[in-house]
Amino acid sequence: MPRNQFQRMVFAFITVVITVHAYVFFSLYVVHGRLFKEMTGESGVLTAINKMGGIPVFGKPIPIWAVILIEFALAYTLEVLLGSPLSFRLTCKNFHIKTTHPLLFETAIICTTVGIMCPSMSFIAAILYITIRVGLTCGRCLPNG
Repeated sequence: MPRNQFQRMVFAFITVVITVHAYVFFSLYVVHGRLFKEMTGESGVLTAINKMGGIPVFGKPIPIWAVILIEFALAYTLEVLLGSPLSFRLTCKNFHIKTTHPLLFETAIICTTVGIMCPSMSFIAAILYITIRVGLTCGRCLPNG
């Protein structure tokens, strides 16, 4: 596990690369796949996305690779600035670093990071993709908008 800041950054990078790809493709194919096919009349999700001109983010279609880059930048920033430091602090509140077995301590950090990052990234994705489901613009999503 990471022992210094550089190792933490590399570990966060590897983690985010894997999870962002998995989440984007899960979101496109499993969550929104049927909707995309119904909207365009295509039989495949990828052909439906191509026919739509890309994935609607904030109401404007952008290519899949751009969605991955946007989510990667957001996830990496959130992981480095919030996820890792907060998960370490929360774990230290419940376990003593000197007396707890290192495997248990690292497992607690990982579980806490997942508990922080999953809801955070789901919230960010909900904001990015709100127009897919309901056809709203960002301004119309605000209260009294």
